[in-house]
Amino acid sequence: MRIATWNVNSMNVRLPRVLDWLSTMQPDVLCLQETKQADEKFPFADLEEAGYTSVHHGEGRWNGVAIVSRVGLEEVEVGLGSPEDEQGARLIAATCAGVRVMSCYVPNGRTLDSEHYVGKLAWLDRLRSRLAEQPPDALVVALGDFNVAPADADVWDMAALEGMTHVSRPERAAIEAVLALGYEDVFVRFHPEGGVYSWWDYRDGAFHKGHGMRIDLALTSPALSPLVTGAFVDRDARKGVKPSDHAPVVIDVDLP
Repeated sequence: MRIATWNVNSMNVRLPRVLDWLSTMQPDVLCLQETKQADEKFPFADLEEAGYTSVHHGEGRWNGVAIVSRVGLEEVEVGLGSPEDEQGARLIAATCAGVRVMSCYVPNGRTLDSEHYVGKLAWLDRLRSRLAEQPPDALVVALGDFNVAPADADVWDMAALEGMTHVSRPERAAIEAVLALGYEDVFVRFHPEGGVYSWWDYRDGAFHKGHGMRIDLALTSPALSPLVTGAFVDRDARKGVKPSDHAPVVIDVDLP
């Protein structure tokens, strides 16, 4: 089973690229973030024609998350449970072929002295609580744009990011709190050396300079982690005309 995540930075712009990527990479499940669409605008019919059913949680110009699947979508849930936790359309979950899949778009945080940063930490803590509620034997993966680079090896230059969000100690501690539940940042197992990024700024030729960060994560439950057989970033999807600033992250799972 191939499960992927991709912050597409507007499905209005990126739909042709998404359809092409689905045809080429043939994932069983694709989680999307930052669709920037209301539910009534999401291209359910186009995806259906490509062989995928989909669910979407959107609000229009901002945020928006979706799950696209060719192996079923059951027990769909949206949000973190209460309006004050939401901070926009940022989470959707569904069961796909027995795996509980959560598409997450964590708030950016903006600056370390911003109320948005406080909200980001609160959102991550609420996600941790949601994951802690899952049965111990459940096959679960929370994946998406976490807007956190978990380690120094996940950024091109720590000195250039000093005092900024995405790399602060509290943000990293929030990811570590999820891992303390027994979840695994599974990409690291296959790329322990680091230096493999999933996001590059549009400005200053960052992609071509290799100035990126790994902020798109796949956190797998204790029951699912042993079944993961590979993980990679499709860097080629960041190339070409009108790319997203993120590349897809893919994990392969050998289900029983």
